[in-house]
Amino acid sequence: MLYRREPTRLLRGLSDERSVTTRDALARIFEDDAVSETRTEAGAQRRTKLRERLLDVARQSIAARGLSGLKARELASEAGCALGAIYTAFDDLDELILRVNLATLQRLGEALDAALATAPPAGALQALARAYLDFARREEPSWRTLFEHRLSGGGPVPDWYADARNQLFSRLEGPLGELLPHRDAAACARLARTLFSAVHGVVALGLDEKVAATPPETLEAELDNLVRLIASGLEKETRAQGN
Repeated sequence: MLYRREPTRLLRGLSDERSVTTRDALARIFEDDAVSETRTEAGAQRRTKLRERLLDVARQSIAARGLSGLKARELASEAGCALGAIYTAFDDLDELILRVNLATLQRLGEALDAALATAPPAGALQALARAYLDFARREEPSWRTLFEHRLSGGGPVPDWYADARNQLFSRLEGPLGELLPHRDAAACARLARTLFSAVHGVVALGLDEKVAATPPETLEAELDNLVRLIASGLEKETRAQGN
């Protein structure tokens, strides 16, 4: 508000007796406004701390027991807050889970980046696939929650989450673009999602062992073979385009 900029000057200007009432009223307004602002800041700080505490407890719960082990009442109890406080810190339980998943996506992205940093260009896709498998093994409950969670209303995920998820695919688009220089960016983006789906399917089925018992070394070898064959086929396509 305009009068907030120079309250002292404004009050001094009201020095005659007829202005005493107005001056006192303005002084009370300034005091009440300052108290309200302090309370608002304190409330925001409490809400931030509550969000951080709930996120930390939720991450630990999902990492230990998976999505099915996350219960609102237990979460509130472990975080030391009332059940209703969850919904003052987050829009709903879906947002809380998405925030946990966002942190998981960030850790997965870091693992993929580390694999790309040390892989030769010809072996980039294989390195990414192996890094994905290693992450899934290392953080299996959190990794599974990325795919098990569905919004309660059945709608699309928020843009901030979709953007983070799509960044994972972009790590595949670079190596694919090197293999397929004749394809445009949109085609490489579609192929990146297809390749991710293939790798994810092998990893998920291999870890579940629903098709057959799959020892760790066998799963690694089969995943390497799959990606190598795909890369080889893409190289042949590029050579054919050059003829």
